[in-house]
Amino acid sequence: MRMDPCQDFLHLYHSFGPNRRALIHLLEQFDGDARRIRGSSKLELKQFGLESRMVSKILTSKPAQVKQDLIWAENPTNRILTYRDSSYPALLRQIPDFPALLYTSGNANLLQNPQIAIVGSRLCTPGGAQTAFEFAQQLSVAGLTITSGMALGIDTQAHRGALLAGSGTIAITGTGLDQIYPIENRKLAQEILDCGVLASEFPLGTRPRPANFPQRNRVISGLSLATLVIEAAQRSGSLITARLAGEQGRDVFAIPGSIHNPQTRGCHQLIRDGAKLVEQPADITKELSNLMEFALEHQNQTSTTATLELDLEHQSLLEAIGYDPVTSDTLVRRSGLTIDKLSSMLLILEINEFIQSAPGGCYVRNHSRYT
Repeated sequence: MRMDPCQDFLHLYHSFGPNRRALIHLLEQFDGDARRIRGSSKLELKQFGLESRMVSKILTSKPAQVKQDLIWAENPTNRILTYRDSSYPALLRQIPDFPALLYTSGNANLLQNPQIAIVGSRLCTPGGAQTAFEFAQQLSVAGLTITSGMALGIDTQAHRGALLAGSGTIAITGTGLDQIYPIENRKLAQEILDCGVLASEFPLGTRPRPANFPQRNRVISGLSLATLVIEAAQRSGSLITARLAGEQGRDVFAIPGSIHNPQTRGCHQLIRDGAKLVEQPADITKELSNLMEFALEHQNQTSTTATLELDLEHQSLLEAIGYDPVTSDTLVRRSGLTIDKLSSMLLILEINEFIQSAPGGCYVRNHSRYT
């Protein structure tokens, strides 16, 4: 039986349940060593603020899900990536509330590719469906991997467009990977497995619940360099994904439509709020060309040989950041850059681990890189 990730990590993952932040905080206190945590005394663990009930779960319980996970991972197409695994997607690792682990089925290497999220209405118009299909196909050919949520409507068409291009596509689910949802997309899920990847942070057996999908959406946006919204009502999950993308410092694109179509009002609102209006795939690839190049360079580097040379512009921004947490507004004043240009450059510095996000919407140098 494969022990990757280790049984101790899975034990902690299931013991903590939904409280993933507390799990990651504890792991970081032990340099990510789950086995050392499980070998600690009750007194040691209580020093980290854990309640007695949680300490007992960590030290004595035996979650049934651990055995289930390990059996599932014996299938060569299945993997479980912990956030400390070198194969864990680097861009996702940059968001404040990244998942502690991902279950994956299919080609997990795709998670390292430069990606764009394509999301939109489940009740899309025929024109919206065609637009999603064509944009996904052309963006795939241009070198971007399409990431979406395998929902009906725009998501489905985005995945199908990527598949027709002969590229893999990434579906992030709001269920365990043994629960295909919606059931109408079972055939699509199999097609994605053949040359793409399904991924989820939810344990096996997790059924679709409304609260799962906003949580799923932050992973879709967190994996991606940018999010493209095609048809979205004014209150929709797609707008949640777009909002999360903005909070994560990623670009948001939106396609306008008829003022008489209620399914485009969300896109118009996004554009009013600062999303970039696009009319053709080239509008996106032009905007993302530098990010795509840097992401590919980062993808080809190993953790032991990453020695990215910064150009003068990025080096100047790094110097403007200094050594204390600083907001983007302060950096606009210090650097003279526009907010759009600054956001792209900050993302490049984050991808390559020169800086990291800090509380309060701040950025700070990644001191571990310089020690």
